[in-house]
Amino acid sequence: MKITLLGTGTSQGVPVIGCSCEVCRSVDYRDKRLRVSVHLQVDGKSIIIDSGPDFRQQVLRERIRTLDALVFTHEHKDHTAGLDDIRAYNFSQHKDMPLYGEERVLEQLKREFSYIFSGIQYPGIPRVELHPITEEPFDVEGIRFTPIRVKHYKLPVLGYRVGDFTYITDANYISEEEKEKVRGSKVVVLNALRQEPHISHFSLQEAVDLLEDLQPERAYLTHISHLLGQHREVELTLPDFIRLGYDGLQFEV
Repeated sequence: MKITLLGTGTSQGVPVIGCSCEVCRSVDYRDKRLRVSVHLQVDGKSIIIDSGPDFRQQVLRERIRTLDALVFTHEHKDHTAGLDDIRAYNFSQHKDMPLYGEERVLEQLKREFSYIFSGIQYPGIPRVELHPITEEPFDVEGIRFTPIRVKHYKLPVLGYRVGDFTYITDANYISEEEKEKVRGSKVVVLNALRQEPHISHFSLQEAVDLLEDLQPERAYLTHISHLLGQHREVELTLPDFIRLGYDGLQFEV
């Protein structure tokens, strides 16, 4: 399985509009962060988790020429706003795009992209097929996904385990029961928003503490804001098995 971190930034991205902090002024490419998303290539299939507002830019940058499905963690705009751009895959692949998400998430997509689901099928609109999911494992194009229930303040969000890889973003709480679904993963990607505690995201120290408990072989941090600090400096403070993710980072599991 080949993993590409398409975006590793928080909802505002980095640099932040109008900000002149040292992170936002950094010339290190690793400090330029689009909204969070990840691409999985496994058993010949191409799957993306979350299509944020930078979706088009991300798939063009990584030359992702085919896409078999989109899987959503939750309904916030920084994870869904790029949905319209799946039209290009409709045209090139001559089929509807499968979308996987909880019923609540799919209903939100219907409201925010109402033109896709209206009775008037205007030529050129995205074509989708909806697949409601629960907390039970499900298959995407023959690939088994195991949902991991986490909390984003009060909002229930899903992370996913696929084989030996686990991806969790937008979380500040995970129960002991759900941690057991993650244990044994070789690689974990986990959100770490900033240095200070936050109401709905793990801080850097909280993420490190959780990963030291889970003990994967490798871990990468994502959903990073400009308040975390410069990439090259923060990495020096981390345990050896934990690295900061960055846009375009690729690895195999």
